[in-house]
Amino acid sequence: MKKLILSEFHKSIGGKMVNFSGYYMPIHYKGIISEHLSVRNSVGLFDVSHMGEIFISGDGAEKLLQFITSNNIEKIKEGQVQYSCLLNDKGGIVDDLLIYKLKINQYM
Repeated sequence: MKKLILSEFHKSIGGKMVNFSGYYMPIHYKGIISEHLSVRNSVGLFDVSHMGEIFISGDGAEKLLQFITSNNIEKIKEGQVQYSCLLNDKGGIVDDLLIYKLKINQYM
């Protein structure tokens, strides 16, 4: 199981640590309701060190992303980002993701 850079810190402040898709991650600290209210009323922090980056480029990049994601990739312009979902072969959701259009036929 992979550890986040901040795993020990999360654990030291009371994070309930679990195996989440192969990563040793906190799922909550004091409980969902109190954490929800804390973020709504104050501030929240999300550790993104477990998230990957994939670059897709070339003549078929837009067509590929149009096929494997849930939103219309043609709507984003260079320098913009689109929130979408990665789909499996049956159209179900694998995970959510952000698609950045860096240039024509270049995406992250």
